Amino acid sequence: MILEILNRINEINDNIFSGFDELIENTGMADWLADAIIDSVHVLPLLFIVFLFIELIEYFYAEKINSFMQKSEKTAPLIGGLAAIIPQCGFSIIASTLYLRKFITKGTLIAIYLATSDEAIPILLAEPDKIYYVIPIITVKIIIAIIAGYLIDFLLKDKKYIAVADNEDCHLHHEDDGCCRHSVSKRRKRDLIYHPLKHTFNIFIFILAITIVLNYMIELYGRFDILPAIFSKVRFLEPVLTSILGLIPNCAVSIALTMMLIKGSISFGAAISGLLTNAGLGILVLLRHKDNYKDTINIIGILLIISIISGYLLQIFVNI
Repeated sequence: MILEILNRINEINDNIFSGFDELIENTGMADWLADAIIDSVHVLPLLFIVFLFIELIEYFYAEKINSFMQKSEKTAPLIGGLAAIIPQCGFSIIASTLYLRKFITKGTLIAIYLATSDEAIPILLAEPDKIYYVIPIITVKIIIAIIAGYLIDFLLKDKKYIAVADNEDCHLHHEDDGCCRHSVSKRRKRDLIYHPLKHTFNIFIFILAITIVLNYMIELYGRFDILPAIFSKVRFLEPVLTSILGLIPNCAVSIALTMMLIKGSISFGAAISGLLTNAGLGILVLLRHKDNYKDTINIIGILLIISIISGYLLQIFVNI
C-alpha cells in the first residue's frame, strides 16, 4: 500500500512538471544539464511539503514529540531502518532534517542512511532474470542498519532530542541550532510558511548546483564504462572503492553499482558497500549546515567504516 501511495505521488509529480520537462528538453541544452534541472525541480514539492510538515510539528507538538521520542527511543532505529528501505530518495532528506532539529539520534539517522533504497530495487525489479538479488539486498541492508543503529546509540549514548528549555542558556542553544538560523524557542505564526519556503529554496539551490557538477562529471568520464575497468584491476579494494563512490549523493551512483552487479563487474559484497553509503541527498542537507561540519564528518566516517567492513564480511561469507 505504501509503495502504491509513493508511486501515485510520483505520477502526480510527473504530470505536474510534464510541460516544464518538455520545455527544458526542447531548449537544445546538453542532456546532462537538462537532466540536472529537471531532477532538481521535481524535488521541490516534496521538499516544501516535508519542511512545512516539520515546521508545523515543531510549532504545535515539539514538547509532545520530545516526550514520545524519549519513550520510544528503543524502537527508533528499528522503525527508521524498516521505513527507509522503501524505494524513494526523499526519506534521507527527512531524516537529516529531523536529526538537525534534534528529533532523532545519530544511531537512528545512520540506520536510515544505511537502509535507504534509491534506484537499486526498481532496476532489479525491472530485470526478471536478476530479481533474485532483491530479497538479499533488502534483508542485508535492514539487518546492518538496525544493528548499526542500536550499536551507535549504545556506544555514543546519543540522546539528541528536542527539549523544552527552562533557562536562558538552553534557549540560546536552540536558537543557534534552528533551521535557517531562526529561533526554535521563540516561534511565530508567520514563520510557519516563511521558513519552509526559505529552507526549500536554499536546499533546492544546493541540490541543483551539486547535481549539475555530478552530471557533468558522469557525462565527461562515461556513465558506466570507466568504473568496471577500475574495479577489475583492484578486486581486493572493491568494498573500499564502492563505499567511497556511494557517498556521492546522486541516483546515478546506485544505478551504476546495480548495473555493475548485474553484469558481474563487482561482487555482491562490494555492491552492498556502495549501496550502504549511498544515502541519497541526506548528506547534502547535513553538509549545508556549516556549524555542523565536525559532526557530519563523523557521520560520514561511521558510514564508511560500517559499509567497508560489511562488504568484506559479505565477500568472505556470502557467494551470490
